[in-house]
Amino acid sequence: MGSFGILEWGIILIIVLVIFGTSRLLDIGKGLGSAIREFKNALEEEEDVSASSDKEENAQ
Repeated sequence: MGSFGILEWGIILIIVLVIFGTSRLLDIGKGLGSAIREFKNALEEEEDVSASSDKEENAQ
């Protein structure tokens, strides 16, 4: 009773497509993808900064 089957997911997908349309869903997907990419880049930059500061502290 708690999980959705393939039929329920199909109905939900059709309703979402009717409400938003394909072009709007593509825009949402692109925006979400770029946000995730920027977040990953920020995490990598933070790791690089913390690693370089750790090396400087160990050198002293």
